[in-house]
Amino acid sequence: MNNKRIVCWVGDAPNHRALVCKVASTYNVTGIIIDRKRSLKSNDNFINKVLNKIFFSKIDKAWHSLQKKYHERFVQWPETEKLYVDNINANEAFEFTKKLQPDLIVVSGTSLIKEPMVSIAVPIGIVNLHTGLSPYIKGGPNCTNWCIANNQWSLIGSTILWLSAGIDSGNIILSERVDVSGFKDLDEIHFKVMEHAHELYLRAIDYILSASSPYQSIPQRSLGKGNLYLTKMWTTAQKRKLLKNLSGNRNNVLPAEVKTIPLPL
Repeated sequence: MNNKRIVCWVGDAPNHRALVCKVASTYNVTGIIIDRKRSLKSNDNFINKVLNKIFFSKIDKAWHSLQKKYHERFVQWPETEKLYVDNINANEAFEFTKKLQPDLIVVSGTSLIKEPMVSIAVPIGIVNLHTGLSPYIKGGPNCTNWCIANNQWSLIGSTILWLSAGIDSGNIILSERVDVSGFKDLDEIHFKVMEHAHELYLRAIDYILSASSPYQSIPQRSLGKGNLYLTKMWTTAQKRKLLKNLSGNRNNVLPAEVKTIPLPL
């Protein structure tokens, strides 16, 4: 096992627990901060909740199915120091991280990380997972769903980035597309994307811990422009488009300007 010290900043869902377990099975995870995101308020009002239950339950059920799979496979967090916070930017998270003196910080699924957390001194750096293909598809609540709603199947993928203060805006270490052409059900698609994202993250960590600085760091602006999607933009109209495109003709044509970033040979 590599002796470099890793601290994980992650969300509190089973897919985040699965990622940390996978990292800890190979690397030295000395601490985990679990962001419960209790300071965030839901934008769903009563009418939206009813509409989701009646017309768009397939979308929510797909995500719940993914979480159930991970909950059954990864029941507990790894045996190491843990801190639960209501927001990743809490002062106790900052102090906890400093105390553990990590060489590398691995991030996934937290609320937006702000100062001073984003600039905490770490010898190697802070790495983040974006389950979308940067810079082309960024934001939330789910970039795979946005790709399907926009009938841009070729843009489904994930990106490993160096953390920055923006939304999925850091320099890219590694990015790849995910081929879901053989999958018809939304729950299968989401699970395929998440499994690929975890595998991509492990490859990036292995590269970082086995290579010497300077590490690969590709500015997103060098790859062109894309779209930033916000949760408030995920309306009933977008959900209808997703369900229509899920069972319709899929546009799998990759635009010529889209580029992915492989690891250095």
